[in-house]
Amino acid sequence: MFSTKSVSKTRKTAVALAVAATALTTTTAASATPNDGGKLSVVAYSIARDAYGALIPAFQQTPAGQGTSFSQSFGASGSQARAVIAGLPTDVVNLSLAPDMDTLVKAGLVSTNWNKNPFRGMVTNSVVVFIVHKGNPKHIKTWADLVKPGISVITPNPFTSGGARWNVMAAYGAQRKLGKTDKQAQAYLATLFKHIAVQDKSARDATNTFVNGKGDVEIAYESDAKQAQAAKLPVDYVIPAQTLLIENPIAVLAKSGNLATANAFVTFLRSVQGQTIWAQQGYRPILATVRHKFRFPTPKTLFSIDDLGGWKSVTTRFFDPKSGIVTKIEQGLGVSTA
Repeated sequence: MFSTKSVSKTRKTAVALAVAATALTTTTAASATPNDGGKLSVVAYSIARDAYGALIPAFQQTPAGQGTSFSQSFGASGSQARAVIAGLPTDVVNLSLAPDMDTLVKAGLVSTNWNKNPFRGMVTNSVVVFIVHKGNPKHIKTWADLVKPGISVITPNPFTSGGARWNVMAAYGAQRKLGKTDKQAQAYLATLFKHIAVQDKSARDATNTFVNGKGDVEIAYESDAKQAQAAKLPVDYVIPAQTLLIENPIAVLAKSGNLATANAFVTFLRSVQGQTIWAQQGYRPILATVRHKFRFPTPKTLFSIDDLGGWKSVTTRFFDPKSGIVTKIEQGLGVSTA
């Protein structure tokens, strides 16, 4: 759940209790039934936490999940991938973007075939949106509005957060879709970063910063915006006319100690039941049969990372530790790219 200082006393109390119960990086375990299905360790990016709070109990009610207990860890996607490489116990890993999963492949922890299935390795979709304060007092609707004088923007650090990289590429791609040249789109990014007031480690931290009153607009996942509204926080959100399709990958660790149950859990997450729960948590389902049951708005211009050259090219060009476009922008502003 979210934390906030800008809501009523009653709401603050409820949110505080929720935060105490489910910190950003958590370890929880459900009691095993006599038909012990073993234990699964799920490692995921920060804003997926609330969804797993609904998905895990539902799985435990199925024959495949009966008696299975869980430990869970949530944090910035890049940081989570590094933690898994460093030895964080993991059976199922759900990250923000494919390059973070690729780092686990290179480390020999995830099979090279992780994305060789009808879902291309993905479990959920979303789009990049603008979260604004209730009533949208600054009338923010377009990417151009984000760089107007006096506008303060919140987005995570793209060198720790996968969500931030989606945000950055949405901003760049939107300029290209608006007919701007590559040079002009890069210039827009440089200007946008000058408007960013806080770069938190994770997307969830960024939303907590925003709902606590910092900034005029947050660039974020649509699912995070919907979860904030479900928590009765004083926010609205805007889907810009030009936005990026977010695709979130999932995989089972090659050396999982409970391989059969881990695979069954991932299968459940992609099932009609699982995808319905994801949708109820604000994510766009990857199953068309489920997606048609929910009224997710269709952006005027929706583009994918492949339209920008694919993650391999984008990662090198924009986020290379030495020569990346965004790396140089951040270093010029004195922001850490470590």
